[in-house]
Amino acid sequence: MTREEFNAFCGGMTATTHVVQWGNADVWKVGGKVFALCGWHEERDAFIFKVGDVAFEVLPQQPGIRPAPYMASRGMKWVQVYEAGALSEASLREHIVASYDMAVGKLTKKLRAELGL
Repeated sequence: MTREEFNAFCGGMTATTHVVQWGNADVWKVGGKVFALCGWHEERDAFIFKVGDVAFEVLPQQPGIRPAPYMASRGMKWVQVYEAGALSEASLREHIVASYDMAVGKLTKKLRAELGL
């Protein structure tokens, strides 16, 4: 997945917003909560997203995936896919959707209703 494909995919989800911050990272949010980022890792795109407990234990054991710098060190369960092919595009999309769903689940019922979620 390219950065452009990542941005198009995240932008196609309901009620998402996009900002560029943290050193030119594309940051995607829903209801003000971050669910995915794309930034540089040694001159190539790296994708960062939130995962559940099991995925946080399993994914970093695969080559090209590690706990997300800064976020994981603060106790958050986020991973960074920094090598092309570390996940299939379908799997990467599934994990981004799961991260989006986790972020939506943290929103209040009122805000979810306002956003049409």
